[in-house]
Amino acid sequence: MIEVKSHKIDGLLEIVPKQFGDHRGFFSETFNASRLADRGINTHFVQDNHSFSRDRWVLRGLHYQLPPIAQDKLVRVSRGAAYDVVVDFRQGSPTFGDWVGWELSAKKWNQLFVPKGFLHGFLTLENDTELLYKVSAPYSAAHDRVVRFDDPKIGIQWPGDIGQFVLSEKDRNAPGFDQAENGFIYEASNQ
Repeated sequence: MIEVKSHKIDGLLEIVPKQFGDHRGFFSETFNASRLADRGINTHFVQDNHSFSRDRWVLRGLHYQLPPIAQDKLVRVSRGAAYDVVVDFRQGSPTFGDWVGWELSAKKWNQLFVPKGFLHGFLTLENDTELLYKVSAPYSAAHDRVVRFDDPKIGIQWPGDIGQFVLSEKDRNAPGFDQAENGFIYEASNQ
């Protein structure tokens, strides 16, 4: 059993798997290809990634991979909480350049389906936060790209004090939205 919620940006979906609990804890089916296919998500995932951030305020992103190695992602938090952000990077999209952010957390047990053509990043809201995500294409260093997390053209309203954020050099020195290489063209989803 899963609940799937559409979003104002075409293609983005929030997924909330059901938990079955008792005095011992809970059981949850966090991924089921046929149940997701029934809701229009027919993605073949080929790799699972696990990200651990020791401290609060670690920011990773905004990341993407260029076609033809672009990735759909199914993102969830197994421990802690993160403010997850996606930016529509699909040329011709009616929401091109728009962003949306929401909390993914172990407590909420929610997931986010991020289709190809979106920039993706997150900010940890708690110490010892772990994100797990499935991707539809393997990592390719040759196609890996990043866009600056605080580009005023996008205008993301991150929680907290940006001066406290912990970033990699790659993320800190990323190009702006208008300078980033883009190979994505908008096609309306069937969801």
